Amino acid sequence: MTTERRLNDTFAALADPTRRAILARLAAGEAGVMELARPFAMSQPAISKHLKVLERAGLVSRGRRAQSRPCRLEAAPLREVAQWTERYRRYWQGSFRRLDRYLGQLQRQEKPHGRKSAKQRR
Repeated sequence: MTTERRLNDTFAALADPTRRAILARLAAGEAGVMELARPFAMSQPAISKHLKVLERAGLVSRGRRAQSRPCRLEAAPLREVAQWTERYRRYWQGSFRRLDRYLGQLQRQEKPHGRKSAKQRR
C-alpha cells in the first residue's frame, strides 16, 4: 500500500468523532468491543463497523484471548500523519516569524502616540 493510500485511509478513519474517541480509549490500554461500546448510544454492531474502519486503516488490531478478542491501538499510522503535518507546522512558523518582523517594523516607524512623523508620511 502506498503512503498516500495509507494517509487517505488514516484521515478517513480519523474523520469520525466516535472513531477518535475509540482510539483515545485504546490509548489507555486494550479493551473489548462491549467495553468500547459502553460510552456510546449505539449498538454493538455499529461499534463493530467503526472498529472495522479503524482496522482497515491499521489503527486497531484485535488479539485472541480465550473467547474474547481485545482491541489494541496501533499507532504507526498516526506517526505517518504527524510526519505529513510537520511540513505545514514549519510553514506556519515561518509565516509567524515574517509577521513578527513586519509588526516590529511598523512599531519602530510609529511615534509614541501612534502617529507617523511628517517625514514618514511622505
